[in-house]
Amino acid sequence: MIALLSLVILAAALNLLGVFEVGLSVQRVGSVEINRGAFLRSALTGVLAILVATPCAAPFMASAIGYALVQPPAVALVIFFALALGFAAPFTLISLFPQLARFLPRPGAWMDVLKRGLAFPMFGAYAWLVWVLAQQAGSAALATLLAASVVVAFAGWLYGMAQHRRFAGKGHKVLFAVTAVLVIAVLAPLPQLIQPGAALAGDQVASQLTKEKWTPQAVASQRGHGKAIFVDFTASWCITCQVNEKTSLSTQAVKDALAKTGTVYMVADSTKFNPDVDDAMSEFGQGGLPMYLVYPADGGPPKVLPQVLTPSIVVNALQAASTKA
Repeated sequence: MIALLSLVILAAALNLLGVFEVGLSVQRVGSVEINRGAFLRSALTGVLAILVATPCAAPFMASAIGYALVQPPAVALVIFFALALGFAAPFTLISLFPQLARFLPRPGAWMDVLKRGLAFPMFGAYAWLVWVLAQQAGSAALATLLAASVVVAFAGWLYGMAQHRRFAGKGHKVLFAVTAVLVIAVLAPLPQLIQPGAALAGDQVASQLTKEKWTPQAVASQRGHGKAIFVDFTASWCITCQVNEKTSLSTQAVKDALAKTGTVYMVADSTKFNPDVDDAMSEFGQGGLPMYLVYPADGGPPKVLPQVLTPSIVVNALQAASTKA
């Protein structure tokens, strides 16, 4: 899934740069027509947005989603309906009150400049997904994805050239056929070529903190033995997790607090799917990463920390947990 999403985003970036254009026939797929399925195009666009954005919903949506998942169906539907209203509100308001459109910029050449400029955030998202795949599946998968990316970029260039030849009334069918063959040749074997492997060494390995691997059994065996336990539920693809790691968890103040209180530091890594992590997050009503738990030294119930950390939040939680022995 990560590899496929990265190739889709790469193709979107090339499209924004004008390497090729999405044909009118493709743009009309799922248009709002009764005989073609109402709202299909909007639904497909929403599916892509959800696939890209939902895995790391924190810090804004995770609490709402986590709460909804443990509520009765009626309450959960109300929460998700409220989220949907929020997503749809800007466009819906303009649809209901067309006069609001006067406050929007008028169409012009700036739109083409903006379109091309937006390609670079897409390239950034592509680079991030490539890094995530390297963390998940290692260097062999990384090499495979980079090779596939070159082929996809070449196919996009051929497709754009075929479009120009078609508009000029020249032969173009061979180029379209070659493009289709290249895309199929890349996508068909991708699941077999990219398999889980040894992740590349990252910052966490180089950290001076002593971190133990989290398991439910490991927590159960160490609870109530006079030491607080800090559990970091994280993943390489979780941007909020990485920001918290750099700005809080790896700071000297937090390291000193961990050492002074004798807290056991555990990491629950969900970069590769871990059903135990999913179960733990559901238990504490969390709908997305990150999640931080602090178990007091006396074996009492854990405290769930905010999803956006500061060093003082962590230090205070560790000190409070260590004094409950």
